[in-house]
Amino acid sequence: MNNRATSSERSPRGTNSADRRRWSRRRFVATAGGFATAGLAGCLGGASDEDGADVVASFFTFYDFARQVVDGTPVTVDNLVPTGLHGHGWEPDFGITSDIVEADGFLHVGPDFQPWADRAIETVQDDDADTHLIDAREGIELMDLPDTVDEDEQVGEGKDPHFWLDPGLAKASVDNIVDGLVEIAPDHEDAFVANAADVKAELDEIDAEWEGIFDAAERKTVFLAAHNAFGYVGERYGATIQPLVTNLAATDDVRPADMRRARETIDDNDIQYIGAAIFEPRRPAQQLRESTDVEAYYPVTPYAGTKEEWVDRGWGYFEIARNINMPTFRIVLEAMDPDGTEFDDEWQNFE
Repeated sequence: MNNRATSSERSPRGTNSADRRRWSRRRFVATAGGFATAGLAGCLGGASDEDGADVVASFFTFYDFARQVVDGTPVTVDNLVPTGLHGHGWEPDFGITSDIVEADGFLHVGPDFQPWADRAIETVQDDDADTHLIDAREGIELMDLPDTVDEDEQVGEGKDPHFWLDPGLAKASVDNIVDGLVEIAPDHEDAFVANAADVKAELDEIDAEWEGIFDAAERKTVFLAAHNAFGYVGERYGATIQPLVTNLAATDDVRPADMRRARETIDDNDIQYIGAAIFEPRRPAQQLRESTDVEAYYPVTPYAGTKEEWVDRGWGYFEIARNINMPTFRIVLEAMDPDGTEFDDEWQNFE
């Protein structure tokens, strides 16, 4: 049996240990209620029926898919990104690398997406560590980006990394997760495959629901006071989604030119409702509401993080889609009147 520390005993990952553990799979199962009870992990050194394997994930979406794939097995999955933070743009302290090296598997989003994950992967490879690397993006063809996006923001040769917002491409990532988990815990392949089939079926349902929203839309151009993360949504469902900034990672860098372009887009398209990113500064959306004909802003998120109240409700990718992103897109696409709805009461011009 390997005697390395369990996830609840590890050194800090750039924040206090309580915050880091809030979105571990163990906590998720304990709070979700509606999700099936998962097997508890034993020692972390192997993947036999007696000893569960420990996988750590660099990004919320793929953590969420993976924790559903391992449901009912001794394998555990932990999310490395603390609750309340955006997983694309966050930089942890150096201690996170030791957590990755000590794990049986590291689930990541491919090269050029999270610099800290790239550095950790180099360490795993240089040290010839036993950590199995699982690339959720492997074999997935990415969208091209406009030439206006800075090179240091791009993935590979001018590509947009936010593929998981397209449910069809997200299904391919689930297959990649299964392949990686089978390498770590081959005894549980049948369970992984069966669970993955359920996840992909749910992604098909999400896809159909998104298509229905865009089919009912009264407009084809929407504006989001957010970084450039929703291109795949526009591409899949035939809409123009204009972001406030062209950055591909969430930052605080909103330039005067970005605000001028935002006002022009809103005025030219007679936009009344806009989206605002939950894990990014709210001030730009507030300024646009004050300086244009925008009546209200509503929340969007590219599934890059979670909030404490979402953890308490047991929300993952699917619940966030249906309770946050879909209602907002119904409003900004003018497929729904927000007045008098519970969503409007809770989220209109949220702080």
